[in-house]
Amino acid sequence: MTDYLRRHLGAKLLLSYSIVILVGVAVLTLTSQVTVPTAFHHHAPGMQIMMGGPGPGPALPPELYLSFRNSFYEALAYAVAAATAAAVAVGLFFSRRVISPLRSIMAASQRIAEGHYDERVLVNGEDEIAELAGRFNQMAEKLEQVESMRRRLIGDVSHELRTPLTAIKGSMEGLIDGVLPAGDETYQQIYQEAGRLAHLVDDLQELSRVESGAFEMQLGRVDSAGLIDTVVRRFAPRFQARDIRLDVEVPPGLPRVTAAEDRAVQIISNLLANALQYTPEGGRVLISASAAGNELLISVRDSGIGIPAEHLAHIFDRFYRVDKSRSRQAGGGSGIGLTIARHLVEAQGGKIRVESQGEGSGSTFTFYLPSQFVPPASERGRARRAN
Repeated sequence: MTDYLRRHLGAKLLLSYSIVILVGVAVLTLTSQVTVPTAFHHHAPGMQIMMGGPGPGPALPPELYLSFRNSFYEALAYAVAAATAAAVAVGLFFSRRVISPLRSIMAASQRIAEGHYDERVLVNGEDEIAELAGRFNQMAEKLEQVESMRRRLIGDVSHELRTPLTAIKGSMEGLIDGVLPAGDETYQQIYQEAGRLAHLVDDLQELSRVESGAFEMQLGRVDSAGLIDTVVRRFAPRFQARDIRLDVEVPPGLPRVTAAEDRAVQIISNLLANALQYTPEGGRVLISASAAGNELLISVRDSGIGIPAEHLAHIFDRFYRVDKSRSRQAGGGSGIGLTIARHLVEAQGGKIRVESQGEGSGSTFTFYLPSQFVPPASERGRARRAN
């Protein structure tokens, strides 16, 4: 019996109702025994019960009083029995009403544990149980989104890995069959594909770190103009090789920013790499910086293919490409750089956005970092201030 009560909430509720009923019956019985004589004398003033001899006032035979008291107790017993039965029935009804949604939540949680993430429970009312059901549905929706992202990530990674692996396998089969010459050009192609594969694996590893917060940032006071100059010097040869003009607009006297220098360089590099990939030869890319209050704004504007309005909301999603026909091999990138940039910006207390007037009008990526930002101890990235 004890084990049954321990495992069933409905039995606990019914037992609590029963205890309340028993306490009420006991109080009612004791109270009636004490108050019946007083109430009798109150409603029959001047009447004296003959128990040991005559007394003042009219005498009343004790048998009559005892009959009255016994009839009262009998009626009281019937009333208590009826009230107890009604209370038990009502208690069962309401306990089931309380237990029913909890059982639904329990069954739904079991379904979710089995992998059915589309499971939901019906929300009725506005009480605590209804709020619990609503929170449960929110949790289930988040789990469904996470599972959907996991499946999509596996599919995207498989697709991205397949392209260089197929090229390497095809080249090796050509060498084995004697279709391709065993020359420097063939080996160079295989080497380039292996390099692309290694770069993709590095991108995936970096994405995993930034999304899980498993990285450290050495925060310090960084020269804003120096950040941009470092990245521009690295990318200048690549822009020249593609015949793309790279301009810089950095006003003098920019404030120093509290940031992780290597991560800030990585953000700007990812944005410039994206602009380089999607800007045709003869195009122009402008990187600019400005101070707005306590924030430093850095923008990368290109004259590339542009971004349609329906794609702007997804441009920072992993593996997302506006032009699905541009493969990684064709220069479309892995679709990870912008995702990494967004996480790094947010980890330093900033925000990033993209603007575009549509296809053929280019795009502008802008991010800002606060001039003074010290993330809390619980902040992702476990950032630490440099000495």
